[in-house]
Amino acid sequence: MKSSTNTACLFTISAPSGAGKTSLIKALLAKKSASMVVSVSHSTRKMRPGETDGVDYHFVDIDTFEAMVAEDEFIEHAKVFDNYYGTARESVQKLLESGRHVILEIDWQGARQVKQKMPETVGVFILPPSREALEQRLTDRATDDRSTIERRMRDADREMSHYNDAAFLVINENFDQALFDLDCIIHSQGMTLERQKVKNRALIDSILKEMV
Repeated sequence: MKSSTNTACLFTISAPSGAGKTSLIKALLAKKSASMVVSVSHSTRKMRPGETDGVDYHFVDIDTFEAMVAEDEFIEHAKVFDNYYGTARESVQKLLESGRHVILEIDWQGARQVKQKMPETVGVFILPPSREALEQRLTDRATDDRSTIERRMRDADREMSHYNDAAFLVINENFDQALFDLDCIIHSQGMTLERQKVKNRALIDSILKEMV
């Protein structure tokens, strides 16, 4: 992103499974679809029924993915079981250049990689109101057996231990309040001095000129 010509910001949003991250992001996009977008990742897994290439993922083969890794084309990537997933730098930069804020829905490890590659990235972490509430939400889904829920809770413990990697923290106890908090964080980044100077350069110059 060229700060001299663009006021868009890159956000990473992380949370343990069951904390409501995906629902919050969907609700946020429904409110602000003209000003922000979620980046689409690359993946080597097979496309599932109902999925669309370029919408759900950019589906590529392993050779293509590994070649992109070798060329340092990803700002983050990981292997999950037998499949690779990654966020392409070019895709993110093109979205930022369009003037829209970009969101990466990502785990703490990916968020850390992104921050290292693009230090201007703003990290947000979403926590549940309690560990008990998180376990109840996973149980209420009624999609996993007890052993799977216990594994998800162990994974959640590891994820939540890295909450302080982020710049902002949202507690999702009440969905509407959490959505408001997340919206405020996104909006605040467009109001920083540097971004306002870029957005309002002509106005600022004219005001200062009149003061001379």
